[in-house]
Amino acid sequence: MNILYIVPNPPSLVRVRPYNLIRHLRVRGHRVTIATVWANAGERDDVEALRADGLTVIVAPLSRQQIVLNLLRALVIGTPLQAEYSWQPGLKAQISDVKSQFDVVHVEHLRGARFGLALKAEAPVVWDSVDCITYLFEQASRQSQSMSGKLMTRFELGRTRRHEGWLVNQFDQVLVTSPTDKSALENISNIKCRISNLKHPIEVLPNGVDLEYFTPGTDARQPETVVFSGKMSYHANITAALYLAHQVMPLVWARQPTVRLIIAGSQPSPAIRKLADTYPARVQVTGYLPDLRAPLRQAGVAAAPLLYGAGIQNKVLEAMACGTPVVASPLAVSALRVQPGQDCLVASSPQTFAEAILTVLNDPTLCERMSAAGRRYVETHHDWNTIAAQLESIYLKTVSDCVYTK
Repeated sequence: MNILYIVPNPPSLVRVRPYNLIRHLRVRGHRVTIATVWANAGERDDVEALRADGLTVIVAPLSRQQIVLNLLRALVIGTPLQAEYSWQPGLKAQISDVKSQFDVVHVEHLRGARFGLALKAEAPVVWDSVDCITYLFEQASRQSQSMSGKLMTRFELGRTRRHEGWLVNQFDQVLVTSPTDKSALENISNIKCRISNLKHPIEVLPNGVDLEYFTPGTDARQPETVVFSGKMSYHANITAALYLAHQVMPLVWARQPTVRLIIAGSQPSPAIRKLADTYPARVQVTGYLPDLRAPLRQAGVAAAPLLYGAGIQNKVLEAMACGTPVVASPLAVSALRVQPGQDCLVASSPQTFAEAILTVLNDPTLCERMSAAGRRYVETHHDWNTIAAQLESIYLKTVSDCVYTK
């Protein structure tokens, strides 16, 4: 198949879902053309890396002026800021010039949906919502410890709920990463639309993990080390890291003072950076790391105390792929088919979370067993090639059910 894959940011090792789906679709013999925008030098470098890998990329710069115009438009017409943020008329014009070449159009995220709307009358369009943003914002508006995150999600919630509910009924096929997000999208689309009007049911296409990149290390682990990983400017990660540092780890330190917490991830917020000063010698905030595997492979435990969120938590999959025992909140593994107590430990309070961390750190036999079970779980359920095969089947069904005159 000849696939046009539209994404609001260039795929990369950081933006794992499109990066790996595209890579494995190519392995399966499909031709994939990427359409995207870049807003900074790093994203421009990501585009060049894709081209160096032999991919055709249709691209346009997204200037600050264009972003401001997009956000002003959203405020005027009442759509969510994210729905307009990445719009670039120049990219739309380039896509229009080549649209007849493609068998199917894949559009990712709420930020990319507008490009899909512009093409839906001319080609089969699969919209990969990824997560239900409304579901995420409903939780963040109540629970976020980031004041800016809480205020923004409250401002955006009503607009996002209306727009996402409408979008679900606009495309030939809709994808999400988890059954919870599927249910949430179905519920909000029922506000003004009947689910039965959908051309196809919403399909769950889970995230995978790069099993060749994220592998167990050869060096001995640091047995008294806990790691929490993720983008540390994201409000859900900020809330989880603060909960871990202020409510869970003091209970750990009361019994085992030498345990260290590593918070690994880019763009740590001021509140996250402050943790290293609040708990000197006990908390390390790394900031951006070129290779996240190092702290995952070294740690005795990977903690995932997410209090709210949507979709699949890649931090859990990556830790398991590295053979690192995982202690998680129920929400962090709600989209997975893990067996608690075997593949990972699940804890729902500061006391039980601290107890689970201490149990793993001090039981080498349990650590070894969970390490093997976690790796086996991701190999069985989150191999990108298997997920790409599922996406291929979705494309074929979507195309066969749609008739367009090119």
